[in-house]
Amino acid sequence: MRRICRYLPIFLLLVCLQLANAQSGFDLGIGFGAAQDKATGNGIEGNPNSVNFFGSCTPGSTSTCSPTQSLSGVMMGFQGNLMLWKYLGVGAEVAFQPAKANYVTFPQATVEAGGADLQSRATFYDFNAIFQPVKTKRVAFQIEGGVGGANLKFYANSATTDAIVGTQNYSQYYESANHFQVHVGVGVQIFVSDHVFVRPEFDMHYVPNLTQFGSNIVTQEMVWLGYSWGSQ
Repeated sequence: MRRICRYLPIFLLLVCLQLANAQSGFDLGIGFGAAQDKATGNGIEGNPNSVNFFGSCTPGSTSTCSPTQSLSGVMMGFQGNLMLWKYLGVGAEVAFQPAKANYVTFPQATVEAGGADLQSRATFYDFNAIFQPVKTKRVAFQIEGGVGGANLKFYANSATTDAIVGTQNYSQYYESANHFQVHVGVGVQIFVSDHVFVRPEFDMHYVPNLTQFGSNIVTQEMVWLGYSWGSQ
């Protein structure tokens, strides 16, 4: 019995590889698109001399209380899907902002007095089950759903001025927040050749307690360009 248990994982791996090779294929893709979430409507205090510096405030309550901004901008991603059978498979993907986005912008005088603007960068990653109800040689319709995480990093962006080098801008990591997320997506995989495909895809990320933005639902649109190994 011990010998059987020892070799069972290897046997299962070989069976899965054989099923993947016989039934369908393995896809790798790179994607570009955008993600959106509304702003909270709250503000952040930017006065470095205030006891509430970088704390929550009501926009307009002081001249240095500035509103937070919405999530928007370009997203980039990587994705891999393994279709174990014609209609069912598994996959994983990650989508992230390649550049920092403005989160809070304070008056210039506040920054020059020792304060700093806040920038953010969002990353979403998930592991999915894939249902493929329509599959032809050139087109496949896919529905995917799974769980994963969301990571938000924040950066303090400021400037210093002196008589030697003048004004210099700098950005440094400030803090981050991690959240659990549930992901669903639909896409149409269009083969432009026997192995190369383009897949427009719409995604929704449900992120509980996403207090950094105004909604727990983040929408995302991506166009994936990829290569598929296996039978079509």
